[in-house]
Parts: sequence; C-alpha cells; structure tokens
Amino acid sequence: MFDLEELIKTIGYLGLFAIIFAESGLFVGFFLPGDSLLFTAGFLASQGFLELPIVILVCFIGAVVGDNVGYAFGRRVGPAIFKRDDSIFFHRSHVQRAREFYGKHGIKTIVLARFVPIVRTFAPILAGVGEMHYRTFVIYNIIGAIFWAIGIPVLGFFLGSLIPDVDRYLLPIIGLIILLSISPGIFHYILHRVKK
Repeated sequence: MFDLEELIKTIGYLGLFAIIFAESGLFVGFFLPGDSLLFTAGFLASQGFLELPIVILVCFIGAVVGDNVGYAFGRRVGPAIFKRDDSIFFHRSHVQRAREFYGKHGIKTIVLARFVPIVRTFAPILAGVGEMHYRTFVIYNIIGAIFWAIGIPVLGFFLGSLIPDVDRYLLPIIGLIILLSISPGIFHYILHRVKK
C-alpha cells in the first residue's frame, strides 16, 4: 500500500485532476484509488497542505470531463466493436442489453456508479455503447460528481478539522471507505450465489 498523503503532496492539483479524470472514464483508470484519494485530499486541505475550493473544483471537473470522454468513447467506438463477429469477448447481443439496461436503470446507475470502484470507470463507457440520451447522461453525471467529487473531499476536510489528531486514524478511515465502496459488489455476488 502506498502513502496517499505523500502521493497527493507530490502530484498536486494537476495530478489529482489526472487521476480522477482517468478513473472516471478511461479503461486504464479502473485500478486507481478514487474514493480514498478524494477523502485524503480533503483531509490534507484541512491540514493546510491544499486549498479545499481548488480541490473541489479540480476533482469535480476531472470527474465530469472524464465521464464525458468515457461516454463519447463508448458512443463512437463501442457499437463498431460489437458489430464484429461474435467472439469470446464481444457479442452483438451485449449492445442491445446495454441499451435496454440504460433505458431502464441508466439514471441511477450513472449516479450510484460513482461510489463503486471499477464500475465508475466503465459505467459512462457502457452508457455510450447503450446510446443513453446524452442530455440525460450529462445531468446525472453532474449530480453524481457533486455527491462524489465534492462530497467526499468535504467529508475529509470536516473530519480533519473536527477530530483532534485525525491523521492517526487516517488509514483505518481510508480502509473503511474502501470497504464501503466494494461492499455493494460483494453483497450482489453473495446474493447471486444464494439465488443459484
């Protein structure tokens, strides 16, 4: 495990933007530590290492723009990929399923996916593949970014300001955030196994 505090101090605002942007819509970003990174950036702002308004602005813009890039990629490239002959990885029926899924659950998926690692990277891409209406996507992309890219740093800032010596509890707090973010996937996996 690497030291998020030192990482953020090293990469600064531009690095924060790049990581949030990549995790929000680029295939390569699925392994990045979004939730814990946002919380730690807010915590560092409470300790005077960063400015909270700049952290919020940088993270919000990175999240919204990253998701839009992911959507555009899915919209332009996805259908062309799935038009190829069926193979182990690609099936034309997946495009239709993605369209149906985003027609039925797209709004809540775009908002809630922000809080689930890996899912937040692929949700905007699949929204593009599924041809979710762009205006709807943008509205809920912004709502999700408000809760995620603004809410988590603000939480880190206030906990850092309110709890004396909170830096001693930073690793357990980050661990709890990671656990909470992966718990929906674990819950659905267990539920699926039980139903089988």
